[in-house]
Amino acid sequence: MNFKVTREEEPQLNLTPLIDVVFLLLIFFMVSTTFDKQAEISIDLPEADGKPVKVQKVFKIEIAIDGQGHYFINQRRLKDDTLKTLKRAIEITRADNKKVQVIISSDKSTPYQAFITAMDAAKQLGLEHINLATKQAKQ
Repeated sequence: MNFKVTREEEPQLNLTPLIDVVFLLLIFFMVSTTFDKQAEISIDLPEADGKPVKVQKVFKIEIAIDGQGHYFINQRRLKDDTLKTLKRAIEITRADNKKVQVIISSDKSTPYQAFITAMDAAKQLGLEHINLATKQAKQ
């Protein structure tokens, strides 16, 4: 009789073949995948000759509006607050300047209609570069 206790070996899982198969599958999918480059719209862009463009100085007109809706053109108060007066003041300030940038700054309690009137006056005069002045909010 044999009274020796024989130990069975613990089963081991060899991961090397599994990793090899995963890498082969990864390589297969990387090689066999095609990337189609399709554009929604086909655009033929024009070419530039690379010559520098002269930068023209821009004449600035600042339209300020206080809390009561009174207009100021370059810090000068207008005699009344009508659209006609505002347009005339912008035309006089503009003079012969072709490139004009309009900066509209208004008090936060300014009536909305005064703000819209200032934008409307600039648009009616053909001024298209209109910026709205704001200040940085305190954190």
